[in-house]
Amino acid sequence: MRGIAYGVGVGPGDPELMTQKAIRLIRENDVIAVPGKVAQEAIAYRIAAAMVPELAKKELVPIHMPMVRDRALLHTEHVKGARRIESYLDQGKNVVYITLGDPSIYCSFSYLQSILLSDGYAVEMVPGVPSFCAAAARLNLPLVEWDEPLHVVPAAQEAGEVLRGPGTCVLMKSSRQMADIKVLLRGSEKEVFAVENCGMEAEKLYRGVETLPDDAGYLSLIIAKTSRD
Repeated sequence: MRGIAYGVGVGPGDPELMTQKAIRLIRENDVIAVPGKVAQEAIAYRIAAAMVPELAKKELVPIHMPMVRDRALLHTEHVKGARRIESYLDQGKNVVYITLGDPSIYCSFSYLQSILLSDGYAVEMVPGVPSFCAAAARLNLPLVEWDEPLHVVPAAQEAGEVLRGPGTCVLMKSSRQMADIKVLLRGSEKEVFAVENCGMEAEKLYRGVETLPDDAGYLSLIIAKTSRD
């Protein structure tokens, strides 16, 4: 019997936002895959370890996920990661891959999932609290109301188009293009909010486009809402 690969979301940063199912699966299984070259250095690991201290005694399997745009290189690394997970599944062991936020939203696990499913392995996803929901809560801000649409997009690709439309725009992966994004935000006439390192010790909240730092950290997220005025 082959094992099952689980893609488990551990939430955006606050360990208390982990679901009971995520905690149970980590406790019940001995093989935990973690994105990164060194498992203990991954943010997902630190979040999970705060709620499941016995994680340190599990068999930790680091899965290298390079932050590059070279699709050929990425595919090569994703295949390597999937094959490593498959080596445990072939032994009848389940593998729990822990990941920030939710595994269905811009998540590295989706690439592994595609390969594992193509190779005939069983895969299950366990949702986690999405970063933009946690960020809205930290800002004490409703994301959408009444019939407003919600747009969740990578900041670099689609920000200009969605900012011109109605409703709320969540701009993910915004740190690298922050200076350019601020120009778009100024012309959008939307109310701008942002959270950096949501739920973590280094968390910072921003209100207004002019408060956004050009050197914001990688875990930064922008919420741009249509003004009620």
